[in-house]
Amino acid sequence: MVQTDMVDVRNSVITIIAEQALLEESDVQGSNTLADLAIDSLGIVEAIFAIEETFDVSVPFNANEPEKSDFDISSVDAIVAAVQKLVDAKQS
Repeated sequence: MVQTDMVDVRNSVITIIAEQALLEESDVQGSNTLADLAIDSLGIVEAIFAIEETFDVSVPFNANEPEKSDFDISSVDAIVAAVQKLVDAKQS
């Protein structure tokens, strides 16, 4: 099985988030929140679906109550870390 390293995960997540925000990837910083990037709740759900498809993982996310989810969406860096954790769990 091919290891997906943190750089690959980070780049892919930033690409997905940039597409949802209609921004260039270079405009997306790790400390940005999704609100900073003007991504609304529908955009969040679409980003989650894209992440699931890209990494073949299942994101434990409640779109109606994201604050109660095990999947941290508080910042781009938090999303990258959460995706990396799912990818690592799938690969082990």
